[in-house]
Amino acid sequence: MTVGLNAFLLVSGLLFAIGFFGVLLRRNTLVIYMCLELMLNAVNLALVAFARYHDSLDGAIFVFFSITVAAAEVAVGLAIAVALYRKRQTILVQELAAMKD
Repeated sequence: MTVGLNAFLLVSGLLFAIGFFGVLLRRNTLVIYMCLELMLNAVNLALVAFARYHDSLDGAIFVFFSITVAAAEVAVGLAIAVALYRKRQTILVQELAAMKD
């Protein structure tokens, strides 16, 4: 039994929707950041599924570079979150929006 392209795209769409609604509905900066990463992984899953469906390595190679850039993004994003927490003692988006000092 093989899993078809539709199943991969359905899972990818569900992951992207969960991440999208998480970004819209959450107030915690770290949770929003994790939801953005979930959306990125959903796109990567779709790219790999299309690459496998077309018997090509183009999508898989693009995903490899995308994951590499995402690893650097995680390091920078978490460093920014830690710096904001040290300065403001909070990671709620509403309180970080008014950064006047």
